[in-house]
Amino acid sequence: MAGASFEVALELWASSLREAKARMRPLFLQERMARSAGLFLDGLLGAERRKTGWMRAEAAGDPGPWRQQAILGRGRWEADGLRDVVREYALETLGDADAVLVVDETGFLKQGKSSCGVGRQYTGSAGKITNCQIGVFLAYVSRHGHALIDRALYLPKAWTDDGIRRAAAHVPEEVEFATKPRIAREMIERAIEAGVPFAWVAADTVYGVGEIEMALRRAGRGYVLGVTGAHDFNSWIGKPEVAGTAAEIAAELPSSAWQRLSAGEGTKGPRLHDWAYLELADLEGDDHAGGYEGLWTRGLLIRRHVADGELAYFTTWCPAGTPIETLIAVEGRRWAIEDAFETAKNELGLDHNETRSWHGWHRHVSLVMLAFAVLAVARHRANAAAEQIPPRVSRAARRSSAGPSRRSGASRAVSGSAASGPRSSSLGQSGDVRIRRALNALT
Repeated sequence: MAGASFEVALELWASSLREAKARMRPLFLQERMARSAGLFLDGLLGAERRKTGWMRAEAAGDPGPWRQQAILGRGRWEADGLRDVVREYALETLGDADAVLVVDETGFLKQGKSSCGVGRQYTGSAGKITNCQIGVFLAYVSRHGHALIDRALYLPKAWTDDGIRRAAAHVPEEVEFATKPRIAREMIERAIEAGVPFAWVAADTVYGVGEIEMALRRAGRGYVLGVTGAHDFNSWIGKPEVAGTAAEIAAELPSSAWQRLSAGEGTKGPRLHDWAYLELADLEGDDHAGGYEGLWTRGLLIRRHVADGELAYFTTWCPAGTPIETLIAVEGRRWAIEDAFETAKNELGLDHNETRSWHGWHRHVSLVMLAFAVLAVARHRANAAAEQIPPRVSRAARRSSAGPSRRSGASRAVSGSAASGPRSSSLGQSGDVRIRRALNALT
């Protein structure tokens, strides 16, 4: 499918950016603060590789970074209010009943000991224990695209138990120590309370714990949550007898139990793995308090890497009769939050925050989330416009005015088909860059 013409895409981007600024305007008491926030958003979407205060100020035409710093520091506005604006703005375009919520975390490498929540802790961003902050995020992934809709800074106990450090970083008094799974559960519950449409939750092994499982069962939502090989599983009456750790169960499976299936299209084609799925128990809706009706199935999904045989394990919960292809598709949606982290860090300055306070971190990250939502909404609208190209336009004419184009399975719903790959539309990230540079030049 050809991409939207550059002129059409440029106008759609501009209108999406104007709309995003208008939506966050009520958060600010003063017009000058609202204008500075809009310029901050412009800076995040600009062509500069570094999104520091000085760089953003230069792009905004300010003599120094003070106005930019005020947005993150002394200005009076609620970051949680912006978080809600981002969620509502993104869902108006990306919302879908079959969507997947994806939970994950990312690290923010830091020097020193003053930045809120900083400490020596493991982060997958560096692949080791290092001095960093950890942010827990919730992504919304549907056939229309994906966006980050919630976030929270993880505070280790060394921080929550230290009154002096808390005061210096302006940590609110009501903030207590919470594990990463507890933070994730609160995010999921907040999404449910806000009426976010979704059917599934996917996450890695950090979040495959009982409190998240029970919260989702009560809410009547399916899940594919990573667990370690030491996680115990047992089958109930009426299912093939299974008992032991996930690793022990996998080791005893016959070759006939494995199927080679794709978790979605990647940059090099289908992401093929060997998969096995075991149904462990069927539960009636009445077995839990509210949330769902009918028969639901608890199961164990196992993935085996084709090249080296490495295994990954997932605890699952789904309506009875759900095929393995659907569960694989849900697990395959986890690529989207990795894509969001990569784009937000490389293009939007997610990890360029220069403040040290609790409020500064949440304000900066929320503004980056809004910038990412502008990308997602504008891209979806541009591709929807491209689909309206009249048949009489020749293929050569389309090529002459079209932006970069990529095919992807991301527009397919998670419903018995392979999960989407890392590009959700014909107007991909290279097209994003062209248009962002053009918008930056115009402003």
